[in-house]
Amino acid sequence: MKPEEVFGVNAGKVWNVLNETQKPLSAAEIMKKTGLKRDEVFAALGWLGREGKIEIIKEKEKLFYKLV
Repeated sequence: MKPEEVFGVNAGKVWNVLNETQKPLSAAEIMKKTGLKRDEVFAALGWLGREGKIEIIKEKEKLFYKLV
C-alpha cells in the first residue's frame, strides 16, 4: 500500500469519528474511538488540516479537533 493510501484511509477514519460525534475531540479521544496509534492520528489530522477540513481549538493548554 502506498503511503498516501495509508494516510488517506486513516484520515477517513478520523473524519468519520469527528463527523459522528459532532463535537471537538482530543487526540486521545480520537485514538480510543478509531483504534489508531498516536502517530497515525496526528498524521491523519495533518492530512485533514492540509485539506482545510478541521479546526484546532486550544482550551487550557489542551488541543481539540473538530470538522470545519
